[in-house]
Formats: sequence, C-alpha cells, structure tokens
Amino acid sequence: MNAILEQLRELYPDARCALDFRTPLQLLVATILSAQCTDARVNKVTPGLFATYPDAAAFAAAEPAGLEAAIHSTGFFRNKAKAIREACADIVLKHGGEVPRTLGELTALRGVGRKTANVVLGNAYGVPGLVVDTHVTRLANRLGLTNETDAVKIEFALMPLVPRGSWTLFSHWLILHGRAVCNARKPLCSACPLAPHCPRVGVSLSA
Repeated sequence: MNAILEQLRELYPDARCALDFRTPLQLLVATILSAQCTDARVNKVTPGLFATYPDAAAFAAAEPAGLEAAIHSTGFFRNKAKAIREACADIVLKHGGEVPRTLGELTALRGVGRKTANVVLGNAYGVPGLVVDTHVTRLANRLGLTNETDAVKIEFALMPLVPRGSWTLFSHWLILHGRAVCNARKPLCSACPLAPHCPRVGVSLSA
C-alpha cells in the first residue's frame, strides 16, 4: 500500500479539488451539482449561480423554477434544485446560515450524503475525508484494496489502509488516475505506473 501511495503522490503532486469555490457553501452546492455531471460543466454554471444566490438563505428561498433553470445544464436539475434548497434551509434553520464542520452535522442536512460531506470537510475545512465516487470505487476494486461495491463500505474499508492525513488527497489521486489512465472501458494498463501493484492488470490487458 505504501508503494501505491508514494507512486500516486509522485504522479499527481498538484492534486486538488476540480470544482471552483470560494466558500464552504459554494463547494457544497457545486458538489451536489456534480452528480452525474462533469466538474467542467459545473464550473461553467456556478459563477452566475453564486452571483444570483449569494448565501444559504437565498438558496433556501429560491423559486424552484428559477433555480432549476439556472442549473438545468448539469442534468437531474429538479432533484438537484430540491436538494440544494432543502440543505440550505437546514443550514439557515439549524446552523445560522453557516455550513457545519462535522460529518454528522453535514449528513444530517437534507440532500447531503457522505460523499458530499467528505468533499466539503476535506477541501473547505481541511478535515480528512475519503470521497468515494465511481473512479474511487473502480480503482479500489481493481487494485485489490477491497471487494466491496457499496460506497460507504468502500470508504470504511479504505480508512485503515490509508493514513488519515492523506484521505482527502488519496481520493483526488484515484479520481485523477481513473480519468487519465485507469478508465472504465479501456484502462491503459501497459502504460500504468501502478501496474506492478495491480493484481488485476493481467485481466485488464487480456480484456
């Protein structure tokens, strides 16, 4: 595992969150929008969105149709608009308009799951969190780190394997590697620096 971590650190020394944000609230909203959508698309939508809705109270009070129109291009806009409005209403009502700083408080917000909570904790507050998306799920399984397929079970399986201080970076590393090399359909196994540590590389090469 140490060899994998060091190799990833060398490959992606500038790894960071790909979503543009200036506040924890902006990151929370951007992360909700990023579900089934590219970060690049979200980053095109959020500048105007945050200008229109500058704080949690504004999002909570937003007319559904107006918010849906503003985020339409990110897909699943009705569900996302509902999640944003409800989460922000909870933030206003229960936290004085400030995004909470603990996993328990974040996941208690309507529309916020562990993945979104860990993104906010790790990237806005500097609190280590393992973000398990489709890339992390795929690579964790291919590298033999876990056989679990459920995101929460994968998160808990990875916790003892990765030093806590590297949880946030580890997620970024796997996401970047999943996009650049270990993609879903045609992984570039012959060019992968992690190949010596990958128990399934032979399967991928013969596929």
